[in-house]
Amino acid sequence: MARIIDPASKLALSKRGLSTDTCNSTLCEILKVQDAEADEVYEAMDWLSERQAEIEQRIAAKHLCEASLILDEVTSTYFEGTTCPLAHYGYSRDKKKGKLQIIFGLLCNAAGCPIAVEVFEGNVNHATTLSPILEKVRTRFGIKRLVLVGDRGVLTSARIEEELKGVEGLDWITALRAPQIRELVEQEAIQLSLFDQKDLAAIQSPDYPGERLIAWINPFLAEERATTREALLQATEKELDKIVTATTRSHRRLVGAEKIGVRVRKIINRYQVAKHFHLLITDNSFSYERNSDKIEAEAKLDGRYVIRTSVSESVLDDSKTVKTYKSLSQV
Repeated sequence: MARIIDPASKLALSKRGLSTDTCNSTLCEILKVQDAEADEVYEAMDWLSERQAEIEQRIAAKHLCEASLILDEVTSTYFEGTTCPLAHYGYSRDKKKGKLQIIFGLLCNAAGCPIAVEVFEGNVNHATTLSPILEKVRTRFGIKRLVLVGDRGVLTSARIEEELKGVEGLDWITALRAPQIRELVEQEAIQLSLFDQKDLAAIQSPDYPGERLIAWINPFLAEERATTREALLQATEKELDKIVTATTRSHRRLVGAEKIGVRVRKIINRYQVAKHFHLLITDNSFSYERNSDKIEAEAKLDGRYVIRTSVSESVLDDSKTVKTYKSLSQV
């Protein structure tokens, strides 16, 4: 309950949340846990951990049934300390450099009710978390018929081919990655002009036989991404201009292709827009210009998604399929 009401460390919970002198609610008195020490809080967590499987089993029995729609989301968080066997260095979504991290996945039913949680080593690929999740749902919970909803980082093409396709009773809803969407545009499977009249369209492609593809656009996200990209481009140009000045000044002029390149790479890597610039570095000069073709190509895909699903339209129509995928945000 403390994690919901006032998330904090276990020590902070014992000192501020449960202490009769500093608590800000009567919950600790109602539950008769006032003045509990931090070690007692940890012991309570150990008690819960030992009973996780039983608790999840009961929740699943209550909130899942055959042909359930299950939402699966995976993320990560950084970890303080060095003794956790699951904590490893990996990609940090919290932007905490030099911190160990753990990865965890949460399963919810269609209404967003949490069913189960799974924790993984901090350096694993998110797609590899699919197997234990399927094992838990289909074997432990006994749900043989289900629709699994997951993002494109978990339900990758490889995982779909190896673990989902051809399995009786198992369907999925996910989305394509940007390079896959770009391929569909190049194949003219997606006519971008369609979005001038409507924000959702069913499309087909021989690359995804027996599946439904639904293209849709979020105009608010499209505008946000365009604004963010322009801000990053301008911030990059401001820093690159400093390097141009350094290579042309008369006093302590910056020379040497290697030295210039080091400074340039530092800038473009910081803002992650290298693909949007043409760079020319010599021993005595540096110049740049925007790569208009790359920028325009990316802009055409702003806010555009393509849902990929094996669920038939008779079960979920196009609009409901998109809404179901977007419900991952609840998790």
